Parts: sequence; C-alpha cells; structure tokens
Amino acid sequence: MIKAVIFDLDDTLISEKEYIESGYRHISKVLSKRFSKDAETLYQLLLELLNISSKNVFNRLLDRLGIVCVEEDIVELVEEYRKHFPDIHFYNDVLPCLEKLKKENIKTGIITDGYAESQRQKLQAVNASDYIEEIIVTDELGREYWKPHPFAFEKMREKFNVEFSEMIYIGDNPNKDFYISKILPIKSIRIVRSNSIYMNAPYYESVKENHRIKSLLNLNLLSITGE
Repeated sequence: MIKAVIFDLDDTLISEKEYIESGYRHISKVLSKRFSKDAETLYQLLLELLNISSKNVFNRLLDRLGIVCVEEDIVELVEEYRKHFPDIHFYNDVLPCLEKLKKENIKTGIITDGYAESQRQKLQAVNASDYIEEIIVTDELGREYWKPHPFAFEKMREKFNVEFSEMIYIGDNPNKDFYISKILPIKSIRIVRSNSIYMNAPYYESVKENHRIKSLLNLNLLSITGE
C-alpha cells in the first residue's frame, strides 16, 4: 500500500522553461538599467541565444552587444539569475492531484536538486509548503547528496515513518530520477511533460522508471501497487 508520494520539482511540478524565461526577464531588466538597452530586445536576444545553445548564454549576449566583460561580471549575472524571485506557476494538474492525495490520506513530499537559493525561491513562488508536507532541497544536505544519491530518500522515509516500499517517486529526468529504484525498493514514475528540458536525456546506468504517465491526473496508486 502506498502511503507517501514524493515529487521532483523542476519539469514535474513546475516548468523549468517558465523559470528560465522568468530569469531572463530579470536579467534583461538588470542589463537594461546598466547599459541603457531596451529590456524586451535583450530578453528576445537571450531566448534566441538559448535556442542555439544553453551554454554561456550571458557571455554570448554581452559579446553580441559588443560589451567587454570580465569573469566577475558573468558571475554577478549568474547570481542575479539564481536569486531572483521567479514568476512561475504549478502545472495545471498539480493542485488537483495533491488535493486527491490529501483526501486519500497519502503523505506528500518534494525532493529536488539544484542550487539551494534558486530552489527555495521557486518553492516560495508557488507556495509549495502550503500544499506539500515535507520538502528536501538536496543542495542543503551537500552537493554530494544530489540525486541519484539515496540520502534524501532515506531522510524522507524517516520524516514520514513509512517503509521504502510504501513510497513512490515521481520525476522527469532519466539521468537521475529513476535510479533510486535500483538502490531502494521505491517505485518510480516518469511524468512526460511536453516541454521538459531533459525529455531526451539518457537513463542513468540504463535504469528506467517502473511506470509512466503524461499527467498527474492519470496517477493511479492502485494500478501501481497491483491492489
């Protein structure tokens, strides 16, 4: 019997693309004030550069604008991006799913990787703690405990006082979200979002999810447990 459902955050409960766009809006305003450039033009340039490659977008933007910069300038922009308070929202299927789980007395949690400050800003932006009982940001445990390390799952089990076999984990990233089922007896579910950043990422050590869904509205705990 499933007693706890644990979620990933990015591209599972919220859109990473929406977060990136929010961050670029913020950076565009910062650079607009600093260099007297049109913020919307800067924003569109950032999106254009991102579509070409996700690497060194800020460096390439400044190069495109003919602005000479040093490493400290880029570090400052990255920090601005990470600490900004994002304009993001839950996917439409999230709150109905959480409401259903609550009615069924299923405990809910989040285990998320990423820089702690950024992840906490995201969580606050969607008021995640109003809907989710326990939240673990792995970066706060130490970078070495990012997924697929099992430590966060062990801590979540202790918080909920359930067995690993009574937990499921829902994520999107094949490169780290589903390997946990090889380490611990936790069922994993892959949610396939149309705009997922890691849609085509390889599976870590070829370990795949136990189940796959396209919407949290399709989450059926009975079919997962076979009860």
